Amino acid sequence: MENLPETLYIDPIYESSTAEAEYVERSRIEQCIHLLHQPSHREEALALLSKERRSKDMPLLLWNAKNVSFILLQEILKAYTLLAPPTLGMKDATRVCNALALLQSMASHPETKMKIVKAKLPVYIYPFMNTTENEIKHFDYLRLTSLGVIGALVKIEDADTPEIIHFLLETEVLPLCLRCIEVGSELAKTVAAFVLSKILLREEGQRYCGTFPERFYAVAHVLAKTIDQFQGKPSSQLLKHILTCFMRLSEVSRLVGACDALTKCYPVKLRDPAYLNFVCDDDSVRRLADQVLQNVSEHRMIG
Repeated sequence: MENLPETLYIDPIYESSTAEAEYVERSRIEQCIHLLHQPSHREEALALLSKERRSKDMPLLLWNAKNVSFILLQEILKAYTLLAPPTLGMKDATRVCNALALLQSMASHPETKMKIVKAKLPVYIYPFMNTTENEIKHFDYLRLTSLGVIGALVKIEDADTPEIIHFLLETEVLPLCLRCIEVGSELAKTVAAFVLSKILLREEGQRYCGTFPERFYAVAHVLAKTIDQFQGKPSSQLLKHILTCFMRLSEVSRLVGACDALTKCYPVKLRDPAYLNFVCDDDSVRRLADQVLQNVSEHRMIG
């Protein structure tokens, strides 16, 4: 009896209004998808659909609609010509980011994310992650939205995760994440470090980083440089993701004989108890920092 809900009564008016609201939402999305096929209304349709991207029906409606994936790909490819030389304006950036937001919606759904991976659609956003302009706000907006697609693919651990990680590594997404960590805003750095931490959680990701000393050093160096460049306090999430990456690297270094390289790369700031007291607002982040430091110290003694 104790497991029964407080009441077994279901308000028929509430049920009806909820179903009606869902029907209206679905109809609105279908109408906007129809507008996507009309070039004169496409920009407006992209903006409207982007606002509806959290709808549970959106991913399947987008994927199953005729030619929508091709239309989104067209929008992405059109922006390439504005990257070099960098002539991308805010209006163009907003339009392509709205298209990327719809791709992110499909990347977030368990029934559509593997479909976009098998179609290799994420590869087409890689040029946006490879941009180096860090003084132009809308270029960072483009980087961040692109990272959102990759982040959506790896966010939820499920049976498809190994295949997704394999695809991302095979298509060389890791160097692009490092580029975003180097040149992106703090929020872009955070998402890129999150993706990197998810890759390093998997055995294949650890093998990828540990196969060549240069690759291991490149990852460790970018993470250390990010910490060293902060004048104030980094966000708790960014610090957590960077520490998670260092934790995985400390485990990999034992297997590939890179203990000395990690010891040399590990930031001085993260060895300083006073700095850790300053930046670690969360007890779990502080425990993580202490564990990584312990691993690095043990490596130094082994070395």
